Amino acid sequence: MSTIAPDADPAADAAVRGDDRRHVFHSWSAQALIDPLPVAGGAGATFWDYAGRSYLDFSSQLVNLNLGHQHPDLVAAIQEQAGRLATIQPSMANDTRGELARRISEISPDGFSKVFFTNGGADANENAVRMARLVTGKRKVLAMYRSYHGNTSTAITLTGDPRRWANEPADASVVHFFGPYAYRSPFHADSPEQEAERALAHLEQTIILEGASTIGAIIIESVVGTNGVLIPPPGYLPGVRELCDRYGIVYIADEVMVGFGRLGTWWGFENFDVVPDLITFAKGVNSGYVPLGGVVVSDRIAAHFDTVSFPGGLTYSGHPLACAPGIATFEVFRRDGILERVRDLGERVVRPRLEQMAARHPSVGEVRGLGLFWAIELVRDRQTRAPLVPFNAAGADAAPMAAFAAACKKAGLWPFTHFNRVHVAPPLIVSEDDLVRGLDIIDRALEVTDAEVAS
Repeated sequence: MSTIAPDADPAADAAVRGDDRRHVFHSWSAQALIDPLPVAGGAGATFWDYAGRSYLDFSSQLVNLNLGHQHPDLVAAIQEQAGRLATIQPSMANDTRGELARRISEISPDGFSKVFFTNGGADANENAVRMARLVTGKRKVLAMYRSYHGNTSTAITLTGDPRRWANEPADASVVHFFGPYAYRSPFHADSPEQEAERALAHLEQTIILEGASTIGAIIIESVVGTNGVLIPPPGYLPGVRELCDRYGIVYIADEVMVGFGRLGTWWGFENFDVVPDLITFAKGVNSGYVPLGGVVVSDRIAAHFDTVSFPGGLTYSGHPLACAPGIATFEVFRRDGILERVRDLGERVVRPRLEQMAARHPSVGEVRGLGLFWAIELVRDRQTRAPLVPFNAAGADAAPMAAFAAACKKAGLWPFTHFNRVHVAPPLIVSEDDLVRGLDIIDRALEVTDAEVAS
């Protein structure tokens, strides 16, 4: 739905900015070099500031706001739960927590009966790795270079992108490998099938050279998120499954970003004919209205802890105020046909429109995605595929992407940009009119990046 922002409130804007700049220490930032936008409110796929400007949220904040801003059903669920039982410790049984765990189990593959709740995605991945290590008796974990798994100790080490660098050393038992990326193939492949074959051969060689007897788990984002919306080529994830079975390794599917409908399915891995051993989730489970994450545990792994204590836990594990909007999320998805509309909008609206942009704009090297999760990869030269800005660009080097983002914001769209890419990830409840309007804004803003293309 389109929403008109309220009138400007300069006094409130100044007060919010003042408190933020004096007292809030922001993540991933040089504190004196940022100017966070004061947000006054939001509804549906739109939010607005105190200056009276509204923005289509094409990043779903941090790709978590699957059901949009201020969804009435999620807000009502939190209010009802707060009035009935605001909190209870995780060692006690709770109806809301138990119902959400049951519902998550019911959408998971056969043989996944248990859910371990966490406060978010990073600690979900931490605890999944802990489970794998305890069950296998092997400590080493393999993760992709192009990945993000969180900012806690092991999770940031698992992360392949540059956010890891300043946090090293952390967990010395993590080894990185190259995943498939057909557009910039590290394996010099000339087809998706060849990319899968060569990426699997590389992974197997990594297992052999690192020692299968030392490797407890492989963790993979079912679709790589922030680092490129990289869709695994046909056969790749089933091939990973086969390698894990052959070498006695636990396969962890990181579904933090793509789980709960982002690709038009409950779980992202459903699109690739594979079943992992552990599933981590967060974000879309309740659209981030209250922090929540977790691990869906296969019965085989859960059985290990029937008589052996699991050495982990959190004070707020399965917090009732977080679980209540999780239950409401299931009701909204089923009532409103969210999965079906995501698949429809992705294939009928987003894919053809992005393909048209790719054909028309010389700065577009490739578009790729599924559901409501897409990337536009920007280049300086289509022939060489030289990226529009360098890997991990900052400051003046990142100026072309900053100019693109500024053009989007001026036109009323809040984009998701990362390195040389634009990601398209609006709330799953975005109206078709707003989706088209947002794509129109991106289309026009690409004229800024076209000016950077080599003549």
